[in-house]
Amino acid sequence: MTDVPYGRGGSPLQNLIARGHQETVLTALKMTAEIDAGPVYMKRPLNLEGTAQDIFKRAAELSMDMMGEIIAREPKSVPQAGTPVFFKRRKPEQSKLPEQGTLQEVFDHIRMLDAPGYPHAYFKYGDWTGKITKATLGDNAIEAHIRLEKSCCENK
Repeated sequence: MTDVPYGRGGSPLQNLIARGHQETVLTALKMTAEIDAGPVYMKRPLNLEGTAQDIFKRAAELSMDMMGEIIAREPKSVPQAGTPVFFKRRKPEQSKLPEQGTLQEVFDHIRMLDAPGYPHAYFKYGDWTGKITKATLGDNAIEAHIRLEKSCCENK
């Protein structure tokens, strides 16, 4: 989900959004022993608007189209050009809502984690954890769904 060699490695969608990208490309590449380092068959534009789930759905549809095109055309792969930039896989604790930032940055943090299987954006409030999903951005506010969960007492 990056314009390799930029963005090799983990959590590409979240790393792109966290870096302020609004567009990327979906890249079809040959698998090699080195992660995301193989030669490229094709690239197609991908908009990063919406929740992570929205983006994954668009990427899945685009992937199907690209697979069909690869089967039909049998394109030759070309080596990646440029200096690689590596992304690190995000850790669950990085999903904590930032305490500072612009409205857009906080909104982006919430939406980039809003997909099944991802640790949603969250905040701590005493014994409670608030998990944030379904955010919409207004002029001066973010509206979102918050699920409050009582923190568990692990050693009691």
